[in-house]
Amino acid sequence: MSLREPLLKPVPLAELRPTQITVGLREVKEKRKRWKQLADAKGSEFLGKHMIPVILGPKERHYVIDHHHLGLALIEEKVKDILVNVVADLRTLPQEGFWVFLDNRGWMHPFDENGERKTYADIPKALTDLVDDPFRSLAGELRRAGGYAKDTTPFAEFLWADALRRRMKRKAVDADFSQAIERALAFAKSKDADFLPGWCGPSDGD
Repeated sequence: MSLREPLLKPVPLAELRPTQITVGLREVKEKRKRWKQLADAKGSEFLGKHMIPVILGPKERHYVIDHHHLGLALIEEKVKDILVNVVADLRTLPQEGFWVFLDNRGWMHPFDENGERKTYADIPKALTDLVDDPFRSLAGELRRAGGYAKDTTPFAEFLWADALRRRMKRKAVDADFSQAIERALAFAKSKDADFLPGWCGPSDGD
């Protein structure tokens, strides 16, 4: 069994490796805004409560398996270090075997901004190289608007993002995000979305 052990020594944010290709940059901006509100008075407390879960991989590298948006936001706000939770130690695996293991455990998401699966080699080597996917931002905002519940399913927001991607055009999301949210909410509350994690639409009842 893997135990989550927080490292007492902070890890440089610039050295963290992603396990996905995209983020929602609109969501990153929201996290930057929140950090600016907290940094002076409660910054240390916030960082102590938001440790980044990582896998220790080949060459002693730390691979992020959650909170990519937060990590990127903190980098852009010039934060240097972060505490991490080590979920698993896979340092003895060869690089290809390491990615296969992460893939099979649902600890990675090798899909691009068009929802197309890519190779392991396409995963960026730094959080600052992550690519914008507006539908990931849409999925994140949809959850905050009550469209669905937070769920423990790995990369749940990306599953919602992909479902939304199949129902509206990117240019429509870019042109009018508020209207896109309205359309996303209508979809989220319909039976068409009941297969997605955290769905909380109407039920028939007994």
